Amino acid sequence: MADGRSEIEGSARLELIAGVRLLHPEDAVLEAMLKGWERQQLGGKGLQDKTVGGRRSVVRQFMAFTDKYPWHWRAADLDEWMAELVSKQNRATSTLRTYQGAVGLFVDYLLNPVYEWVQVCEEHFGTHPVPILHDGNRREHLADYEGDEERRPMTRDECQLLFDHIDERVERAIRRGRKGALTAYRDSTLFKTIYGWGLRASEASGLNVADLYRNAKAPEFGRYGMMHVRKAKGSKGTGPRRRNVASIMPWAVEALEDYVVNIRPRYGFDSHPALWLTERGGRLKPRDIDDRFAIYRKELKLPEELVPHCLRHSYVTHNIEDGVDPKFIQDQVGHLYASTTALYTAVSSDFANTMMRKAIDLAFDNETARTGTARSGRR
Repeated sequence: MADGRSEIEGSARLELIAGVRLLHPEDAVLEAMLKGWERQQLGGKGLQDKTVGGRRSVVRQFMAFTDKYPWHWRAADLDEWMAELVSKQNRATSTLRTYQGAVGLFVDYLLNPVYEWVQVCEEHFGTHPVPILHDGNRREHLADYEGDEERRPMTRDECQLLFDHIDERVERAIRRGRKGALTAYRDSTLFKTIYGWGLRASEASGLNVADLYRNAKAPEFGRYGMMHVRKAKGSKGTGPRRRNVASIMPWAVEALEDYVVNIRPRYGFDSHPALWLTERGGRLKPRDIDDRFAIYRKELKLPEELVPHCLRHSYVTHNIEDGVDPKFIQDQVGHLYASTTALYTAVSSDFANTMMRKAIDLAFDNETARTGTARSGRR
């Protein structure tokens, strides 16, 4: 350009021809905005056509509801749209969050100074877009639990029952000289690992042996002090995210080390990178993990609503019960929002009653310290 500024993919400078008078400026600027946003996502962020098209459709739906152009949108418009979608269309919470996210991303794009849409709107319409999505109206902060209502953490007894049962299968197979000991040993360690590091089945499936490494802050765990999760769940349309998970359960570390050192080599596929192998030398898939879990669940006559993901819920719940900092657990399991971690947590009634009793006692003790009057009946 003449002023030497670089031309950024999706900018108003590329979508609108400078110096050309617009016959229908509102519609022309709107279409240029949408086209620029599309280019920014496809070119700048590398998103898929389907994802970009879906977001564009949501933005058009919102505009049709408000009957306003984006530079006239306000937060109240978004709130009214959400209410409409809930009361009249009965849309699921996950759908509402997706819609909010699409509109929010579009507005963020318009407000980004590098794309210059604020200047364009001020020049043509004497106003400009403003933020309409904030912490007070985000569905992430307002939503109730969105998953299967019957999905819950496994209790400590259920977890121990599962682990003991598979370990006993290993011992029986070895004593009787039967096949299956290797598979059961792998399964036992696999489910202990899902629980011990709070993993999703897809994350466990994607683990490689090279993803286990030392943590300078936990030298006692050797090369098993940290786990690099490469297949972590990402936001919709962004692909997988990565995270590092610190090892905090010594018994789980011991089980994993035993498997890597003594069991995995018996599969005979040393060159394969996967941590969990099939008998034929392939990577164990998430569906395989679900199927293996179902076998043991049926043998133990456990409730059918229990799935491998319940072990991840158990990791969150049991650590919270044990007094581990919730923010640390949030980072461990890769939740962007504390509210999501809270939805995973279902503390036992004994724990809840203990915490209630402590809270009541603390409140009374504080009152006694303030007034000097002891509670009747307690002393």
